[in-house]
Amino acid sequence: MASAWGKLESVHRWILENGDKRTDPWLLIHSPVPVSGIFLCYLGVVWVGPALMKRREPVELRAALVLYNFAMVALSAYMFHEFLLSSWLANYSFLCQPVDYSDSPLALRMASVCWWFFFSKVIELSDTLFFILRKKNNQLTFLHVYHHGTMIFNWWAGVKYVAGGQSFFIGLLNTFVHIVMYSYYGLAALGPHMQKYLWWKRYLTSLQLLQFVLMTCHTAYNLFTECDFPDTMNMVVFAYCVSLIVLFGNFYYQNYMRRKSKKA
Repeated sequence: MASAWGKLESVHRWILENGDKRTDPWLLIHSPVPVSGIFLCYLGVVWVGPALMKRREPVELRAALVLYNFAMVALSAYMFHEFLLSSWLANYSFLCQPVDYSDSPLALRMASVCWWFFFSKVIELSDTLFFILRKKNNQLTFLHVYHHGTMIFNWWAGVKYVAGGQSFFIGLLNTFVHIVMYSYYGLAALGPHMQKYLWWKRYLTSLQLLQFVLMTCHTAYNLFTECDFPDTMNMVVFAYCVSLIVLFGNFYYQNYMRRKSKKA
């Protein structure tokens, strides 16, 4: 037991000492303990929340949902603009871009928007809480919990070690998709009368799948070419994107292709 604890302390010390010194002072970044605590609390809410709501009426959250979703649209639009403008001004390559660890204004600007992207993933855990309070337990799927729970770790590591470089490509794609996604959720939260304008949900899932395919191809290219970007990070992103393609692909099949086949 003492040996295992010693190894854990050694790993923790390595994590603290080998991060990007520019981002270490930023909220939630220096140590993995806070983000791990958030993750454990998230799993606790997923586990306990539905049981606590079992004998209660669903909470009416329409106003809060409208405000939340359109606030997320605004935040996503800001991050998309920052990723696009910072990478363009810094003349970033879409194929291979090492991380600039300097304190130049552009390097710090890119690192900063990477932190905002990570923080937005923490905020997005609220999606799950809204499902629980509204007793939409059918939406608490493995895909939903896995995606939300793991993204905070992925981007914590991104800000801790590679805040910039080709990480911008993932942020750029994902923030664009989230502008569309939270616009859909915001419109849906306005009420049933909006359903006739929301026929494009299937295409939203297609857009989400497309981003994962593009991310997978991007990281695969960098794994098999000479690029001064950590292969370890590329391998993690590659494996993660493949898992999301499988899960979102299954969601698409079950909800659109199989359901359509049953109706026919």
